[in-house]
Amino acid sequence: MLRILAPTRTVFAALTGGLLLAFASTLLLVSLTAGPASASTLEQKQAAARDRIQQTSEAIESGRADLEAAQSEAADAAARESDLSGLLSNGERRSAELADQLDQAEKALARSKKRLARARRYLAQHLVAVYMNGGEPSTLDMALGAGSFDELTTGTEYLSAIEDTNERLMDRVADLRRELDGKVDGLGEAKQAIDQHNAALASARDQIASVRAEAESSAASLASANAAKAAQIDSLKGDIAGWQKRIEKQQRVSAEQAEEEVEQDLGGPYSIPTYIVMCESGGNYSAVNSSSGAGGAYQIMPSTWEAYGGKGLPQDASKAEQDRIAALIWADSGPGAWSCA
Repeated sequence: MLRILAPTRTVFAALTGGLLLAFASTLLLVSLTAGPASASTLEQKQAAARDRIQQTSEAIESGRADLEAAQSEAADAAARESDLSGLLSNGERRSAELADQLDQAEKALARSKKRLARARRYLAQHLVAVYMNGGEPSTLDMALGAGSFDELTTGTEYLSAIEDTNERLMDRVADLRRELDGKVDGLGEAKQAIDQHNAALASARDQIASVRAEAESSAASLASANAAKAAQIDSLKGDIAGWQKRIEKQQRVSAEQAEEEVEQDLGGPYSIPTYIVMCESGGNYSAVNSSSGAGGAYQIMPSTWEAYGGKGLPQDASKAEQDRIAALIWADSGPGAWSCA
């Protein structure tokens, strides 16, 4: 493997090898660092997105509690509204009944007023008749004018009947008036009371309906907000998945690029750096050094070839076999095994 070379060739090979090695090392460093830096940025984005998902999930949980509270409040308000509507319906029915009773009482009062008017007219006519006849006869007048005891008795009874009739008529008129006035007043007061109660129920129902509407609106807003947050989480998860694929692709491409750079700049199609092979044999797998006996593209000494399991001579072996044994030598000794390194 080690061969004596002319000084000029040795110096040129060393200089050329050093420059190529430096250039290849630089390219490899760039290829290895460019990808991971981008992947690192994507990983930072992933971490930030996961934090955002955590925060948004917590916000959804908090929003869900508020949503459930709003929905519960809306349900309670709806139940209360239904109860008040039932009470109001009953009150309105009772008010209608009282209105009907009041209407009937007012009609009865109107009829009684007509009877009262007739009674007053009759009483007035009676009083006028008595006045025109000189007044109602007294008991003394009846006694003096009676022709017999039976006539006196009959006259006295007649006079008492007239007085009783007048008194009863006046009392009946007064009682009827008081009764009807009281009945109408009582029905009016009852209807007024039930109407006031109905108004209070209607006001309470309107208030609870407002509370229900507000709670339903709040629940709808919270549900919409939670849906938007859930959509944000889905979007972030999609971003994370996309970034993960990009990271995997960059890392894979970076590894492939690094391997390609190593092959091209250090090994190329060979198992050791290309510049060494070019210096040793010009890439000729059949080359033989007549002075040292080294052969093949890698100029391997026959003894070394045999030590690494090679059969026959290196220059007679296939390209794959020469590449395999050269790789083993490089793994054990590195560039020190070649004088051009």
